[in-house]
Amino acid sequence: MLRIISHAALLGGALALSACGFADSRAPVPEFMRMKEAEQPPPEAPPDVKRVVREQIDVVFLATSYPREVHVAPPHREVRGPGWTACVRAQLTSATGTPLGAQTYIVTINDGKIVDRRRAEADDICGTEPYERI
Repeated sequence: MLRIISHAALLGGALALSACGFADSRAPVPEFMRMKEAEQPPPEAPPDVKRVVREQIDVVFLATSYPREVHVAPPHREVRGPGWTACVRAQLTSATGTPLGAQTYIVTINDGKIVDRRRAEADDICGTEPYERI
């Protein structure tokens, strides 16, 4: 019986000491035993949406849609990532040559490049944004 108790005590002590090796940065243990916090990259500065869209207009609109009267809204931080999003609106023409009217897209910008675009929907904020012509 004494042997079982001593084994249990040794096992409990070993578990308690081994847990110290996994202490996070806020644990009440000495500094040298704490895990280092991962360094967060500094937040990206807001992009110049006018310049980015002007330089990469072919990423946002098809060349055959002949975009004209292109307007952009101010950028907003991307909710699900490190980049920025902005609304882009332009008068477009269909492949058959009929006018489509004003079409609005949301572009995602990372490191000064447009990495994604999608058509704006009714529940997006593009309808209430202030636009500037590029």
